[in-house]
Amino acid sequence: MTDFKEFTITMAREAGALLKNKFHEAHTIEYKGEIDIVTEADKMSEDLLITKINQRYPSHAILSEETGAIKKESEYRWIIDPLDGTTNYSHRYPIFCVSIALELKGNIILGVIYNPMSEELFVAEKGAGSFLNGGKLSVSKTTDLSKCMLATGFPYDVRYNKNNNLNYFAAMIKNAQAVRRPGSAALDLAYVAAGCFDGFWELKLNPWDTAAGWLMVTEAGGTVTDLFGASYRFDTPHILASNGLIHEDMISIIKETRS
Repeated sequence: MTDFKEFTITMAREAGALLKNKFHEAHTIEYKGEIDIVTEADKMSEDLLITKINQRYPSHAILSEETGAIKKESEYRWIIDPLDGTTNYSHRYPIFCVSIALELKGNIILGVIYNPMSEELFVAEKGAGSFLNGGKLSVSKTTDLSKCMLATGFPYDVRYNKNNNLNYFAAMIKNAQAVRRPGSAALDLAYVAAGCFDGFWELKLNPWDTAAGWLMVTEAGGTVTDLFGASYRFDTPHILASNGLIHEDMISIIKETRS
């Protein structure tokens, strides 16, 4: 595992440095949807990561946001988001990250999330814990939802699809101390692991958004399920992560709001 970890950390730092160097430049923006964008920086970061994986582990499969699935006959699969928080990045708002996870036989065994602007390096290993810049992480101990700070996000079809999280947001903000919407799901999950956020929920995410953060939270002692408490999987259309102590309260609010 050490070789995988050091390789992944090096990759994340290199991709992060690329993004940071281009941060203040004018960006070429393409639209994948009405408000769903991709920049040249996304593609450059992704090219860097895929090239390095192919050079080091040519037999491994890869799933990446822009390229999609690179299928190979391997028990290993890399799940990468070369720039999580593209909208933030395109507006020069410094909340974004590189997210890389390694999957073995369907299980995430390694996750690395790197915020190059704050130089925060989150690392999680299956069975070995979660760490921020070398310091071990633990989720918060807050049990009272009214004293909790939560995080969430909204899907790209928020303008025209009624399943857009606005109902859950309205309910949660009335029950929590605060709700934030930073714009990077991977970082939101990392900050749950670090105890900065007590809980996080979001709809319509993809594996590259959650793979590393999912492991990060669970290895820090937290809980990850779908919105209604069922086991979380990559094909689950929504995610709920928390310190575990407020999990049932969040589920209850979500269920009441849905009904």
